[in-house]
Amino acid sequence: MPRSASPAVSQAVAILRHLSRHPEPVPAAAVARDLGLPRSTAYKLLSLLADEGLVTHLPEERRYGLGVGVFELGSAYPRQAGLARVSRPVLARLVDETTHNVHLAVLHGRDVLYVLEERAPGRPMLVTDVGVRLPSQVTASGLAMLAALPAAQVRALFPDRDAFVTRRGTGPRSLTALRSELAAVRTRGFALEDGTVTEGLASVAAAVVDHGGHPVASVAITYPRHVEASVQPLADAARRAAQELTRRLGGHRKEHP
Repeated sequence: MPRSASPAVSQAVAILRHLSRHPEPVPAAAVARDLGLPRSTAYKLLSLLADEGLVTHLPEERRYGLGVGVFELGSAYPRQAGLARVSRPVLARLVDETTHNVHLAVLHGRDVLYVLEERAPGRPMLVTDVGVRLPSQVTASGLAMLAALPAAQVRALFPDRDAFVTRRGTGPRSLTALRSELAAVRTRGFALEDGTVTEGLASVAAAVVDHGGHPVASVAITYPRHVEASVQPLADAARRAAQELTRRLGGHRKEHP
């Protein structure tokens, strides 16, 4: 940290960096010990960081991990660095390859925010237009990114049943149901949504990840359900596009439980 930074700021940043080096949440006592901080100082800073969403407190485990706020800050970097500009030619080629509408979305809290759309000639307009937000757990785009998050971050995003919003009466209604859906996404290697967002349309999506393996966006293909005999070719195309964007952003994938 610069010499002008206050001790509290330096200590807070040190705590965030320390938590980022661990694959799982850690006890506050371990944070204090490893950083040479008084326990009272460590607890106070962890509490303040939790209030800002930068740290997640797991009271049952008496542990702390990085919060959703850190993910949102990190995912903002590639967007500001030109995520849409980097993605546009990749999505345009994907439209040419599949002849279907393609879009790019990012996580924004529990929602997905659609930031780019490439429309295929003759295909219907979608509700997932640029600037539209939808609940992440009912969209292929959102499920692809949620499946790439650590379990603790998913739990922080969906702490109780009130966090679950369905669409058209469908979608997971509990953390257990969501975890089951995300496990299926990881097993398949892509996310699938069939008629939940718009009746008669289905989507497949794959996550784009950064250098830490965290999802910064997702690539999705939306198609009329009646025109595709098999979803696998479209899923493979979405995965290839997501992998290309991951490489362009200097990212790499890592597995999450």
